[in-house]
Amino acid sequence: MGKVISLVNQKGGVGKTTTSINLSASLAVLGKKTLLIDLDPQGNTTTGVGINKGEIEKSAYDVLIDECEIKDAMIKTKYKNLYVLPATINLAGLDIELIEKSRQETSFSKGEQLKKHIDIIREEFDYIIIDCPPSLGIITTNALTASNSVIIPVQCEFFALEGITQLLRTIMLAQKNLNPTLDIEGVLLTMLDSRTNLGFEVVDDIRKFFKEKVYNTIIPRLVRLTEAPSHGEPIIAYDPKSRGSEAYINLAKEVIARNGK
Repeated sequence: MGKVISLVNQKGGVGKTTTSINLSASLAVLGKKTLLIDLDPQGNTTTGVGINKGEIEKSAYDVLIDECEIKDAMIKTKYKNLYVLPATINLAGLDIELIEKSRQETSFSKGEQLKKHIDIIREEFDYIIIDCPPSLGIITTNALTASNSVIIPVQCEFFALEGITQLLRTIMLAQKNLNPTLDIEGVLLTMLDSRTNLGFEVVDDIRKFFKEKVYNTIIPRLVRLTEAPSHGEPIIAYDPKSRGSEAYINLAKEVIARNGK
């Protein structure tokens, strides 16, 4: 049965989408059949693996409002073992639609839509990676309800821990009210600038706070990592010999080792 992992942080610009794309692609390269779910209305994860949003017929939005089955919206990418459930701007108004539907239909659970659909195809994948929007609304609630665990990307910069308390509170509420087995898979340090002492001070602070939950792999701040999505490619395809590619392969190996499969 596939492991479902959400990447969550309500702060933007922490490397969440970059990690969703490159972790999924690296898991696929390592032989793991992987589904990447884009839940961000901006759809950057979708375009980052080479999918033209203008050609999308069905998306995560259609799945979450029960207009289609998840299989009908999934797209096989040009990369072996990697599939995507794409996102479009339609997701931007989803919270309001789900709230309204739950008012009209007492049996409708607005926070369990994604889980209901993932459960149908979970056994077909080794890993299902969910890129969440930079907010803690109903879309993220759907992701937390459907997930076995979460990865929290944390930028190696000043104020890195700002907002983490709120995020942990949200995860605890999800554990209590929606998904008792939800766990923190790991904390990923991103965008490390090795030329400054501040970055390494933040690394020490995060390791003291989260202890063994922090991955050994640290994602460096690299121009090649920011370039790759604009070419519709994960870093493993765009520049396979780069430090960024090496970092994400190492992260994927850590994720696999922690899960024993």
